[in-house]
Amino acid sequence: MKRQLGKFLGDRRIMGGLLIFIQAVLVIWGMSKIIEYVPWVDRFCTLLSMVIIIWLVRKYDNPSYKIPWIILILFFPLFGGLFYLLWGNTPLNRAHALHRFQPARPDFSSGLSHPASGRLSAAMPRHTRRTEYIEALTGLPAWGETTTRYFPVGERQFEAMCVELKKAKRFIFMEYFIIEQGEMWKPILDILAEKAAQGLEVRVMYDDAGCLSKLPAGYDRYLHSLGIRVVRFNRFIPTLNTYLNYRDHRKITIIDGNVGYMGGANIADEYINRRSPFGHWKDTGIELRGAGVASMTELFLEMWEYSTNVVASNHLQYRPTLSRPGDGYVQSFGDSPLDDYNIGETVYMQIINNARNYVYITTPYLILDNEMILALMTAAQSGVDVRIITPGIPDKKLVYLATRSFYQQLTRAGVKIYEYTPGFLHAKMIVSDDDVGVVGTINMDFRSFFMHFECGTVLYGGKVIHEIKDDMIDIMGQSRLIDQEWFRHVPWISSILASIIRLFAPLL
Repeated sequence: MKRQLGKFLGDRRIMGGLLIFIQAVLVIWGMSKIIEYVPWVDRFCTLLSMVIIIWLVRKYDNPSYKIPWIILILFFPLFGGLFYLLWGNTPLNRAHALHRFQPARPDFSSGLSHPASGRLSAAMPRHTRRTEYIEALTGLPAWGETTTRYFPVGERQFEAMCVELKKAKRFIFMEYFIIEQGEMWKPILDILAEKAAQGLEVRVMYDDAGCLSKLPAGYDRYLHSLGIRVVRFNRFIPTLNTYLNYRDHRKITIIDGNVGYMGGANIADEYINRRSPFGHWKDTGIELRGAGVASMTELFLEMWEYSTNVVASNHLQYRPTLSRPGDGYVQSFGDSPLDDYNIGETVYMQIINNARNYVYITTPYLILDNEMILALMTAAQSGVDVRIITPGIPDKKLVYLATRSFYQQLTRAGVKIYEYTPGFLHAKMIVSDDDVGVVGTINMDFRSFFMHFECGTVLYGGKVIHEIKDDMIDIMGQSRLIDQEWFRHVPWISSILASIIRLFAPLL
């Protein structure tokens, strides 16, 4: 009993959530007591809530985010406005995270290789607008001279990463949403410690909230003692504020500037199926070798500088020193919640809107705004073969209910939806027309599109596109197609509950 109590009290995620809940209760209790002695506070808070509703209506936030807040404030006018000021996307809350976010535009004028955006536009003109859009907003161009390798499961990516990490000669950069002690992290940590002892520059960045229940308190100090430079991104402080929502959801590994990895897999045992809490864990990733790794490195350095407020003196020292022959082009990009550009969602929508024959998508969560729903439905109604694959076994049941609430609307428009029956599908990919695809960290949900720091790599042409498509077809072969028979077996109470959860899903 004592051991269980100690484990409960030692879980930073549980205790953090409990502290936030207590704060919310204290705010409500405190306000009710104040109103007993100062009645005009009731009228003031109600007036404040009405002003906030008007402000929200005029605000440029996505309606999917504004509507649940407006409903909550209307139902609880006394406390709703106050909670929005504490928890909502207000200028003050956003400014807390934004004050140090001033990334310099990358300079690729020097280096072994030169950007290939112009060559890509000439060779594949129908992708010019997307290439230019990404480069205009992120400063990250398309690259040639890059070989690509696709990993259909996390285990293969893990094996390849360990091989390359052992070969490191200059530096290793790793940035992950989750790092957990276990069979996956231990061999990686052994390599990192060995390389740091040899004098290599080793940097590790992990999201503090993502690792609340995965790493002990003070783990960054332990890594530092091994010679590893460490950043805990956006340290978790259990208070009522919105900037806790701004999580670093990226997964990037860079070795010597010449080899880079990106995909859905974090550093924890379930991602390589050493542990199976939700059946078979299906994840995917991509390896780049050559010029294209330069953009991955810039993404890492940008986040490091944002987190430490220390600008690297010379990014050129981290650029690729080798180029590799490639049969296509690559363009890595990042997305941030601290600007007004929804780059990840826009890239997906561009691919969907430009599709001629097919669009296949894998995502663990499907929580869409009206713009994305319309894009998917319009593509399907225009004769494009649109298919979406989601998990068959959920890791978050409430989010799973919200995901399923979109099925009927999409399938009625002709979108085919599959659920991966062997387990949990965590891969985040889109592929279209045998010539473009994205592999990265971007879920088809509100948090990835609007609230998290994300990354992805657009792949233009080459055999890797066919490998991704073939893997998706294989996944569909192991999945159940959502059809009318499936809908007939959905209990009406579950359908109603899913619709309610869907309404508030952007706030989950």
